[in-house]
Amino acid sequence: MAKLTMPFHQVLQLLFFIFSCLFFVTIQSRHHYGHSEQEQFNIVSHVSLPPSLAAEAAVARPSYSVFNVLDFGAVGDGVTDDTQAFKLAWDMACQIKSAVLLVPDGYSFMLQSTIFAGPCKTVGLVFRIDGIIMPPDGPDSWPRNISKRQWLVFYRINGMSMQGGGLVDGKGENWWNLPCKPHKGVNGTTMPGPCDSPVAIRFFMSSNLTVKGLKIKNGPQFHFRFDACHGVRVESLTIKAPSQSPNTDGIHIENTNNVQIYNSIISNGDDCISIGAGCYDVDINNITCGPSHGISIGSLGINKSRACVSNISVSDSVIQHSNYGIRIKTWQGGSGCVSKVEFSNIHMEAVRNPIIIDQYYCLTKNCSNQTSAVVINDISYSNIKGSFDVRSPPMSFACSDSIPCTNLKLTQVELLPTAKSRTVANPFCWNAYGTVLKQTIPPVYCLMEETNATIDNTLLCG
Repeated sequence: MAKLTMPFHQVLQLLFFIFSCLFFVTIQSRHHYGHSEQEQFNIVSHVSLPPSLAAEAAVARPSYSVFNVLDFGAVGDGVTDDTQAFKLAWDMACQIKSAVLLVPDGYSFMLQSTIFAGPCKTVGLVFRIDGIIMPPDGPDSWPRNISKRQWLVFYRINGMSMQGGGLVDGKGENWWNLPCKPHKGVNGTTMPGPCDSPVAIRFFMSSNLTVKGLKIKNGPQFHFRFDACHGVRVESLTIKAPSQSPNTDGIHIENTNNVQIYNSIISNGDDCISIGAGCYDVDINNITCGPSHGISIGSLGINKSRACVSNISVSDSVIQHSNYGIRIKTWQGGSGCVSKVEFSNIHMEAVRNPIIIDQYYCLTKNCSNQTSAVVINDISYSNIKGSFDVRSPPMSFACSDSIPCTNLKLTQVELLPTAKSRTVANPFCWNAYGTVLKQTIPPVYCLMEETNATIDNTLLCG
């Protein structure tokens, strides 16, 4: 048999080639993302590698790089400031095509007020919270040179998903007890002193967002806030704060459109969901709300501002043991329009003001009468049933003196008092025009019939 010979330098090249191939396959097997959830989030990767050569895996699931905040210096003992580690992990994840920023289970991370800024190169960035994140404990622990109006801000982000089975603990107790808060003064008055309190999680000028599965509690102020956003889906959240915690709205949206809020449980000291100016195409479904101040549109028109809200649907929800049910609230002197709003299939349980339009909204007793108002037109109430607290009317339509509410529609509204009483208040109407399509309980005789002489609010809302 002929003896094969090979120059020494070619032998070295061959060995290097074999070693490189083995190393590449090993790295691919360690960093491929897309099997069981436990496997996914036990992986640590700091680099983005090409997809596996396996055709089936490449087609079935995308490849992700996972950025565990522990690998960037986070301690997770609930005391150490882990802000910088989160920022470093974010900056790396933001530059990768497909990335997961992982907040692992079993740790508590304390973060200072932080802005997570985009735009990112990532397609479908996942901010995965499986552990606990929290701010400094109260205003005395907040750095003096940092704004006290916000905690975690996501700015100019497109296509991000915030999800996980973890907890966001807002540590709001010391903020609620500031002397300026409404419940601290005599008869609900406020007292002098600093009053800024941070929104827990705020999305600003962002699009195509998903927030899913998280638990968040005890926000110093709003728990979630979306400003100037487009394409928001919120699903399966649990939001909790005490019923006496001030200004702790669960979810607030402002100048935001194409919003879906589904399948969530919210109890707090203010609105479960509040819809501010500039919002349209909002769908709210299957919310369990209360104790709280209900689900609200407004307040709108403060300081003579213009506010427009349209195409809002609230359906298949429960509001329980709350001061308000479904509410539209506007300040005198404002302008703009609320139109095309539908409330349907909502169960009330011991709610003090189940259905209310309040165009005289005022936080003090010193608000003077104004001639201008936000127009309210085309509001539908369908299949609203349950019980109400007899201290207030079951329905109240307090519309502006100068511009009436028009095209109010009621059908299958049945609200019964929670306890027997000799003085059950009748529904209240003021300058309200509309139609009772099917007799309500109690009867609503105070709505005025639409006539040709009635102001055409449709034109004002156009």
